[in-house]
Amino acid sequence: MDILREILDNSHNVLQLPILKMGSSPVTLWTILQLAVLGALLFYLSGKLRTWVTEHFLVRTKMELGARQATGSIIRYAIIGIGFAVILQTAGIDLTALNVLAGAVGLGLGFGLQNIVNNFISGVIILFERPIKVGDRVVVGDVEGDVVYIGGRSTTVVSNDNISIIVPNSKFITENVINWSHNDRKVRFRIPVSVAYGTDLAVVERLLLEVANANPDVLEDPLPGVRLMEFGDSGLGFELRVWSTSLIHRRGLLTSAINSAIYRTFTENGIEIPYTRRDVKILK
Repeated sequence: MDILREILDNSHNVLQLPILKMGSSPVTLWTILQLAVLGALLFYLSGKLRTWVTEHFLVRTKMELGARQATGSIIRYAIIGIGFAVILQTAGIDLTALNVLAGAVGLGLGFGLQNIVNNFISGVIILFERPIKVGDRVVVGDVEGDVVYIGGRSTTVVSNDNISIIVPNSKFITENVINWSHNDRKVRFRIPVSVAYGTDLAVVERLLLEVANANPDVLEDPLPGVRLMEFGDSGLGFELRVWSTSLIHRRGLLTSAINSAIYRTFTENGIEIPYTRRDVKILK
């Protein structure tokens, strides 16, 4: 027991050795250990609280998933900020002694960490203004996919290939962003179709509308439409316009299905789809 007590006393003395002083407060190994443990606990508990608020508490309200995620993240950031102030006070560190350190950190952030700070501030702007939200279908630069997570520094977008793409938040603030479901998930598709000159226009319009109405992913309201858009070099250019909410994340699939149906229908009804012709004259 005496040996154990001696080991504990020696350990206590080592932990109480001052490493540096901040104002009138000495910083010891015990202080650093407290900060590390309490800081890790703060991050862990704030993450758990965010999950509980998002997935349990706010589920009872009429808030959509994106709004719940934003609210949970804002609450977590607020708790982390307040918690760190409390932890520093608990560890015996005088916050007034951090003024010089805060100035130095601010200068360092301004030069070395400006991209990280830019992304973090952009993340806060996204959470408040909500130009995008979890579940949206977005295109930013050459990235297209569904937003699955909005974090403090970056946003995770999952493509149709099930690849997670980590996009810095500043991209959504400084670049043009296409949000296919910002207002609602109703999107119009434009499908160009060409037929040979001399084809009955009324028949073409009727057949195109039949193809659109037969597709289960095409909405009945708004109604599909057909427009004659141009007199092309080799044929008449039509455009079939349809609305959908179910395949905005797989636009190629809907376009392919409708094009295949158009080709079959035109073949069955003798409608010619023209191709570019070139006349070659050989002079003797």
